[in-house]
Amino acid sequence: MDAPATEITLVQGAPVVVQGDVRAVEAAILAAARGSIPELVWLTEVGRNEPVALNPEHVVALRPAQRDGLT
Repeated sequence: MDAPATEITLVQGAPVVVQGDVRAVEAAILAAARGSIPELVWLTEVGRNEPVALNPEHVVALRPAQRDGLT
């Protein structure tokens, strides 16, 4: 069984697929956005298995990722 993944759509329309279910990714994004000093949210990108830092203010949508063709 594949691990859960979430597709994040950024303000410019670019999708980023990260490890974790939608609720866990949402919680990480909200935690980064709530601080008094703006922080990036650090997640692990699917397919590359590398960390990716995103600006929470640039996130416009989250949805469960389609895992077909991703490793």
